[in-house]
Amino acid sequence: MRNWLRLTLLVVTVIPAALAQESPRMKSVEPGNGKVGDELTVSGENLDSKFVKEVYLTDGKNDIKVEVTQQTAEAIKLKIPAKAKPGRYSLMVLTAEKVPKYIEQPVKCTVEQ
Repeated sequence: MRNWLRLTLLVVTVIPAALAQESPRMKSVEPGNGKVGDELTVSGENLDSKFVKEVYLTDGKNDIKVEVTQQTAEAIKLKIPAKAKPGRYSLMVLTAEKVPKYIEQPVKCTVEQ
């Protein structure tokens, strides 16, 4: 019984940590603001096409797909789309998993007029 409990605790402890490491994570965006057509660079981890299929700007009600111009594991370069109205947006990714999911990132940018 004791060994079974140890194994269970090991599995419960290790699996969530491993999954968390495989998720895309945006840490910063430079510059933090721009106009339609401007290019922004997002830095983070697991940002390559193996993990991130699409990137969006979201205000919580409207999601606007952005054009990705360059993508590596540590950075994504994107252009602010013409559909983006002035305001503050969060960045959101659509994962490239078998069952894709949208994950809003803790990174924000401002679209200027």
